[in-house]
Amino acid sequence: MTKINDITCPCCNGTLSAEMLEQILSQAGQFNAPAKLPMHGSNMLIDPHAHMIARTTDDYEAMARAGIVAVIEPAFWLGQLRTNVGSFIDYFSTISGFERFRAGQFGIRHYCCIGLNPKEANNPALAEEVLAILPRFLCKEGVVALGEIGYDERTPLEDHAFRAQIAMAKEFELPIMVHTPHRDKKRGTQYSMDVLEECGFDPARCVIDHNNEETVAEVLDRGYWCAFTIYPSTKMGNERLAKLVAQYGPERLIVNSACDWGVSDPLAVPKSARVMADHGISAAAIHQVVYQNALAVYGLNGEMRESHWTTPATIDQRHLYDGNSVLRGQEPRVDESNRDIIV
Repeated sequence: MTKINDITCPCCNGTLSAEMLEQILSQAGQFNAPAKLPMHGSNMLIDPHAHMIARTTDDYEAMARAGIVAVIEPAFWLGQLRTNVGSFIDYFSTISGFERFRAGQFGIRHYCCIGLNPKEANNPALAEEVLAILPRFLCKEGVVALGEIGYDERTPLEDHAFRAQIAMAKEFELPIMVHTPHRDKKRGTQYSMDVLEECGFDPARCVIDHNNEETVAEVLDRGYWCAFTIYPSTKMGNERLAKLVAQYGPERLIVNSACDWGVSDPLAVPKSARVMADHGISAAAIHQVVYQNALAVYGLNGEMRESHWTTPATIDQRHLYDGNSVLRGQEPRVDESNRDIIV
């Protein structure tokens, strides 16, 4: 057998010892690490909740090196409240347009969710304008769900916007991504599921996100997909996630980074996979949590398909989007099969 040397982890720049590598490769049923990962599901990752509009091209490059083949960008607030419907139109256009192009320039397939977030549902006049323009975006290519929607403070205005968007998701046959409140999370999560059930929404088409130890059992018992946001100090951590996967098994569990404009980690999904392996969780279970479950639920409307990255379009960074390039004077990356294209 070829001797395995210590290497630097592409996720966190820590050291992967020869012993750790042998354990990981053994679990994956492999004995020699290839120079480039083959494109099959057992070693690919999906980050199903990442606010990439706030991230840099360095983040895309690091995510691709770590094995992330697809990201889903849910609609979000910008850190301060928007003041007119035009801001929403431009934002929805960006995450369904230019951001899709930008990700593709680094070998990552980008999808998005469209929705009015709960924080901005509390401006009633503006919220009604936003709800009125949502349908024009819900049928766009690459839109895989309606979200992230739900509750922040559980106000009557948030409740109105949530119910209206549940009805839209049913009309457009879209899955839903639910944001659960940061405060009083257990009751807020329970109430969110109560409303979804009152509205007759199928739990098998709904991801309840930002779960913790208090909520996971009931979310699973009620038939929903249960997602965890890995943040440096809040919501959920890698070690806590590994213990929950060991306790509940991988069925309907999903992990994401929710990386945004705040302190957050775009490599949270690959790091979680590594920690789960350290905890002795099987390669098959890890694959389900970091890849297969997200593909199963967010692929329900047909916009997200595995063939998008197993047989991807070749990368040619000479391409432009509305005259714009992701490069600033660098030599463009051009895959071999595209070198005869004249632009």
